[in-house]
Amino acid sequence: MTTGEVEDYLKHSPGVILPVGSLEQHGPIGLIGTDALCAERIATLVGGTVDAIVAPTLCYTPAQFNMSFSGTVSVAAKVFLSYFEAIIKSFGEQGFQRVYVLNAHGANLAPMQAAMHDIYSEMGIKAPLLRIKSWWDFDEVNALRTELYGEREGLHATPSEVAITQYTDRIVKNELPSAYRAVSSQFIRDHSGDKHDPAVLHRAHFPDGQVGSDSALATPEHGELLLKAAAESVAKDYLAFVHA
Repeated sequence: MTTGEVEDYLKHSPGVILPVGSLEQHGPIGLIGTDALCAERIATLVGGTVDAIVAPTLCYTPAQFNMSFSGTVSVAAKVFLSYFEAIIKSFGEQGFQRVYVLNAHGANLAPMQAAMHDIYSEMGIKAPLLRIKSWWDFDEVNALRTELYGEREGLHATPSEVAITQYTDRIVKNELPSAYRAVSSQFIRDHSGDKHDPAVLHRAHFPDGQVGSDSALATPEHGELLLKAAAESVAKDYLAFVHA
């Protein structure tokens, strides 16, 4: 977009969608950067549906637990918090009053939520309002994930996220995943938000990069269904947020 196009947009809408993912391994058949791809593809579909600007995707985020896998790039949580905060403040200075953050990586949540409180504390009523949502937060999406994969959805390198990228970007079948290894529901609760061990220990525990997931179940057909369900849910939530 040009500067003039953004100026015209701000005359009729206060909102912007910011996709946030990561650049990390996603198992033997998932693309590095799957989180960023999922966030961007869903956000782009939503933006076209609700006539919203979609900002460039943030992909350099905290992912230390996957640093023992080739291709992963991680930044410290404090660094991510700082530059995320600066980006949101910039949106506010440009006239965006509502920033909808579409997240696709659990480790992003704590720094972003901390930044949100810092922004509100510093700027008060002048701060842009934030809504931080992960694409899997919605009942319709979770019902579909459960229907398709049940407990084999797991926690990382999930078949649902791999399926979305198979539909939107590229199918990778050059290395079959190892046998499915379940993790307990308690483990999933305790480690949600990517609360994992240091990288070397993490790879020792999950050598193929999957955490309680069975990415071999992913198909492009599933990805199309999941993309549509996520985009529909996010679009409704975005409109409710922007017009509140």
